Amino acid sequence: MENIVLREWVPIGALVRVLMVVFSFIIIFITIVLVGLGNLITEDFCGLIVGWGVLAFVLFLFWNFRGLEIKISTYELLVRYGFFNKKSIRLNKISSCKVTKASFGRYGGIGVRYGFDGSTAYSTSFGNAVEIVPIDGQTFVFSSNNPEKICNVIRAKNR
Repeated sequence: MENIVLREWVPIGALVRVLMVVFSFIIIFITIVLVGLGNLITEDFCGLIVGWGVLAFVLFLFWNFRGLEIKISTYELLVRYGFFNKKSIRLNKISSCKVTKASFGRYGGIGVRYGFDGSTAYSTSFGNAVEIVPIDGQTFVFSSNNPEKICNVIRAKNR
């Protein structure tokens, strides 16, 4: 069994949390107003069901992508972002590691993104990130609270 050398959890950024709260309150407010005014006719009721369905879906997405898990073991870098997004790179297959920013200009948003330069990013905010260039394959960028520490561990394991 491989030993975990470094583990980090990077929660979703404040911008996404604020947007999620605002969106949720709008749906809840509309529901309270419609129920409070007694205006629930058939069309409003169907709209209410659709609204709550959309809210449930968005809350599931928010819960699924609430953060990024980074693990560096003796031989491998593993980054998980939700249930379906997992990137695993053997440490001896990494040619370079550097500190960067997950910028809006490069990726156009937060989440699982594809850059205009052909790179892939798992970003939780527009802040600090790690850029991994594998020996073969495309550049991979992921958010981190400690990008220098991650790069130092990867460099030390590649010696």
